Amino acid sequence: MTLPLTFATGLPRVVPRLRWLRTALDNAALASGNAPLVAGSTARWTCNPRVAVSTPGEGPAAVRGGRYFAAGTARRWGMAERADDVAVVASELLTNALRHAAPADAYARPGNGVRLGLLQPGPSRLLCAVADEDPHPPVPVSRDPEDFAETGRGLHIIAALSDDWGYAILGDAGKVVWALFSAVQQLGRP
Repeated sequence: MTLPLTFATGLPRVVPRLRWLRTALDNAALASGNAPLVAGSTARWTCNPRVAVSTPGEGPAAVRGGRYFAAGTARRWGMAERADDVAVVASELLTNALRHAAPADAYARPGNGVRLGLLQPGPSRLLCAVADEDPHPPVPVSRDPEDFAETGRGLHIIAALSDDWGYAILGDAGKVVWALFSAVQQLGRP
């Protein structure tokens, strides 16, 4: 069962610093088939969206902190049944961004670098997104990783635990990789 996702028109006027998060939600709306049928539609939020944003530090502590932030936020927002999935996906997204995309000077420039965002456009959906400054799209490993390999499973895990995922290039500002969760788990998902 696919639950509707509200199109995110209007968010940048409210919070301009979160355009990257709106881009992720717009992209998820298109991917899930919930975008307006007419370009320039006046679709609006059906409720005030909840937004939580974190700028992690460096290394394993950043990933651990992002995992706790994501799980705690999901629970507070009434998505406890998916909190563990959201936490694992946030961890994978952050690990990928910190390993492959974080610029060396990201932490010297506040507001830049890797950002974790959670957005709840309605009571039964949650979007987890990580933005970074690298404009190159994430590349899934085309083969199954070796049994004892330490890398190569992240995007496979994200695909398995979320209802949908994707990315959007933010022009000169890098990219945002997102994963969408519904309160009711989809059939065929773990």
